[in-house]
Amino acid sequence: MSELVIETEGLHKEFRTRHGVGVAVKDLNLAVPAGGVHGFLGPNGSGKTTTIRMLLGLARPTHGTMRLFGRLVPRHLPEVLPRIGAVVESPKFAPNFTGRQNLRLLAGTIDMPETRVDEVLETVSLSGRDDDRFRAYSLGMKQRLAIAATLLKEPDLLILDEPTNGLDPSGIREIRETIRDLGARGVTVLLSSHILAEVQQVCDSATIIGRGRMLASGKVDDLIGAGTAWRVGVPDAEAAARVLHDHDLAARVTDGHLLVETDAPEAITRALAGQGIFLTELSAERADLESVFLQLTEGTSLDDTATRGRTGDPTPGGEAGA
Repeated sequence: MSELVIETEGLHKEFRTRHGVGVAVKDLNLAVPAGGVHGFLGPNGSGKTTTIRMLLGLARPTHGTMRLFGRLVPRHLPEVLPRIGAVVESPKFAPNFTGRQNLRLLAGTIDMPETRVDEVLETVSLSGRDDDRFRAYSLGMKQRLAIAATLLKEPDLLILDEPTNGLDPSGIREIRETIRDLGARGVTVLLSSHILAEVQQVCDSATIIGRGRMLASGKVDDLIGAGTAWRVGVPDAEAAARVLHDHDLAARVTDGHLLVETDAPEAITRALAGQGIFLTELSAERADLESVFLQLTEGTSLDDTATRGRTGDPTPGGEAGA
């Protein structure tokens, strides 16, 4: 079994609001193996950012245990922090300094040589733009510089919270390639994101959460291959869905069609024909992480109390936009 870089057991986070007690993370068991890229996925308000903040000591759990590199945190956080890099908020650099000058300042605070600045600029593909002022950088370049800053100390674990938020397709591709390369080099990357197509392209494994608890976890290929989906065309999708549910077939309506999870497509035609419903289309739907994600997280956003509490949570663990 691979060493677990991140491990939580029964991790729980509550906070008080004017309406009572809200729950941000609910008895979460998270296991991230060493090496590669691990996706951390969930709907808005599902507890992703709160979990990351607790791991980094920025918020205190109500109960449960957390381990980084096998060490209990936050008790042993000072011991493991040198092995961790994290980008959990918008990067903040001196706007009138160049990218290289910003990194030099940071490198000096941790006694890293100039050669290390050169290495991280090369890693994030900013070598040709390192003498441009930070204020002139695109959003994608700013995010890559933030990743470069976390790489100065050569971390074994890199935590990225929604690193492609607000980026255009070009910026997303740049970040994706950077993350993929880091995972290939042996860095363990925990990637929190809601862009499922991007996650599928870079992640080796993933954990999907909803209402603050784990819904599924494993290798991406295994999660996608959990079942076969069929796209079904019928005159009345809602009526057909009711019939299929009566025959214990998982079906949901999307874009006027049905998506049915089954390894026996003949069961679909048999059930519908028996009720006088005839198909206009029956085709295999290419499995992807987004379809798995939507099926698992349907109706799993936080309840109204917890959602309201995010804006009034007095603790540093209140999640915004995760």
